[in-house]
Amino acid sequence: MSPKKAYEEKLQAQLDELKAKIDTLKAKADQTEASTRLSYYDTIEELKLKRDLAQNKLDEIKKAGESAWEDLKDGAEGAWAEFSAAVKAATSRFQ
Repeated sequence: MSPKKAYEEKLQAQLDELKAKIDTLKAKADQTEASTRLSYYDTIEELKLKRDLAQNKLDEIKKAGESAWEDLKDGAEGAWAEFSAAVKAATSRFQ
């Protein structure tokens, strides 16, 4: 397996895991009081925007050639770190 393909699969697995966490947060938000629910939904919408950015970075890497994908790696790493940190913070806050 090429390094590019391995990296794509790693990012896809991380993305799937973080998407599942967002779904869990949404389920928790659905069960909260109405006054709290709105705040949770706002947070979830922010997470979805970060998720979309991370997905876009992954799509760029998938479309890039074998020689160009390394140039996109730093941008993807930054998007991933921001998305992962946001999900972690939201998960802690929703406990």
